Amino acid sequence: MRVLVTGAAGHIGRYVCRELADHGFRVTATDREPVDDPRVDRTHTGDLRDRELVRAALDGAEAVVHLGAIPHPVTDDPSRLFADNCLTAHRVLEEAGQAGIGRVVAASSLSAVGLAWAPRLLAPRYLPLDAEHPDLVEDAYGLSKLVLEEIARTAHRRWGTDTVCLRLPFTGTETRLKTHLAQIAADPGRGRSGLWAWLDTRDAAEAVRHALTVPLHGSHVVTVAAPDTSAPLPTEELLDRFLPGVPVLDAFAGHASLVDSTACARLLGFRPRRTWRR
Repeated sequence: MRVLVTGAAGHIGRYVCRELADHGFRVTATDREPVDDPRVDRTHTGDLRDRELVRAALDGAEAVVHLGAIPHPVTDDPSRLFADNCLTAHRVLEEAGQAGIGRVVAASSLSAVGLAWAPRLLAPRYLPLDAEHPDLVEDAYGLSKLVLEEIARTAHRRWGTDTVCLRLPFTGTETRLKTHLAQIAADPGRGRSGLWAWLDTRDAAEAVRHALTVPLHGSHVVTVAAPDTSAPLPTEELLDRFLPGVPVLDAFAGHASLVDSTACARLLGFRPRRTWRR
């Protein structure tokens, strides 16, 4: 299968290209930065807002992994961030639909719930967090991810494209992950807005591969997180200290994650397995 990967030079994109190439996919990569990976079959450098670039990159593709977006809300122009993320998502999904692409996997975010980058302290309505949790979004980045998911639903209704939007938490490995874990260990409270959720980037890439190949139909939003939290404290202690009063619908033994990944296992046949504790 030939797969177009947008945002291929980014942190997750590099791991996804490696994962797909190592499993026999032919990868077309596109990014605003040049992609330097000998495993990539073809590359296109440019902006996803450019319709001709997207059309050229889609040539011969049978599926798309859409990772090309501004990956954080740090900006002095939230409206521009929102517009860019939504336009590029619509461009890729619209052109993929017109081209008859059968499957699109896109990187959404747990930020789509609205906790992570809220301008004020918010609490979830219940835990563990799943894709059915009510939207609490007040920030432009989280809103752009909600719109991405609606664009995916629209593409399925209009073009019949099967879509999977993966709601990812902080994603890292090696030095990037060690830095994040050290920050949480020094101040566990700073992980509250993200529910101390994290995902090894290699697991993120595997989730993408499974989402590309598993037999499914429709438009799906799937939460994906590591089985444990990023905090050294037990999960029950995190709840008592930082989220008192939040309804808890399940037991959290040890350092169990507060994010529900059962739909990932059920729909995609994949459950993240990597933990930083061993």
